[in-house]
Amino acid sequence: MAEDADIEATLTRRQFVGAAATSAVGLTIGGSDANAAEQSAETTTVSLTVNGTRRAVVVDGRTSLLDMLRENLHLSGTHKGCDQGACGACTVLLDGRRINSCLTLAVMHEGAELTTIEGLADGSKLHPLQQAFIDTDAFQCGYCTAGQIMSGVGCIREGHAGSADEIREWMSGNICRCGAYPNIVASVQRAAKEV
Repeated sequence: MAEDADIEATLTRRQFVGAAATSAVGLTIGGSDANAAEQSAETTTVSLTVNGTRRAVVVDGRTSLLDMLRENLHLSGTHKGCDQGACGACTVLLDGRRINSCLTLAVMHEGAELTTIEGLADGSKLHPLQQAFIDTDAFQCGYCTAGQIMSGVGCIREGHAGSADEIREWMSGNICRCGAYPNIVASVQRAAKEV
């Protein structure tokens, strides 16, 4: 009889792991309310002009500009490539200057003017660089195209489109894994004459 009591009091490894897992789930669920309250306290409203429209966006203080564009404003033309500023797929124009939107926080740009690929055209009329990309077949898979175009527009505005070598140098942060570089450079040269 005493032996039976000792056996019942001893947990098997499987029972112990099951009990521990159940406790951990309970703590996680109970703790999630506290985490949610903490996270909601960290949100802030950022007011900025996006593609000509004034927007007020509630974001977590840790939200990148890229994630705000894609997740909060549903502007999916700006692509997430490396998320480390190395590929240029997320290039946008911020107050007229090109930046990698994955490398900056949304909360840092209160009052800024932001242009994405969606805001480049004038109604149904494409921006000259968008049209040049089509005319010179400057894209293959298309994943880098929005970033390439935004960087090219910035390059032209900055006065760095005087030669093919200059364009290559000033757009070197934008990677095209398909290798459409000659056509991209030709597009920027062509658009620079029209802008």
